[in-house]
Amino acid sequence: MNAAHDKKPTPGRLKRRSDFLRVQETGRKWVSQSLILQAVENGTDSLNFGLTVSKKASPSAVIRNRIRRRLRAQAIALLPVKARAGMDYVLVGRRETADKPFADIEKDLLWCLKRLDLLKKEEKS
Repeated sequence: MNAAHDKKPTPGRLKRRSDFLRVQETGRKWVSQSLILQAVENGTDSLNFGLTVSKKASPSAVIRNRIRRRLRAQAIALLPVKARAGMDYVLVGRRETADKPFADIEKDLLWCLKRLDLLKKEEKS
């Protein structure tokens, strides 16, 4: 087997403030215990995501970075496989994300995708 065919595509990243504001102002959102998922169509076939964790989640930069790393790992693992393409996603970290088991964060992300009707068609059941 060719290893290139086994790799899932890596999602693009949202980095500019204007991208985050566009998703926040025009997109839909769903809140779970460990994260808030915001999503908006981007007019392309690509899937992009961004992360944000405010000081409200934790005044400690170390903890905010931990939350960001955990959310990034989930986004890279799940979004290309489970989420609908052609969307920009913003994952907003919450205080609970720092200590929540990794499996629970995955469950929350999938739940948010399902509630926003953004799961890939073959994933719905």
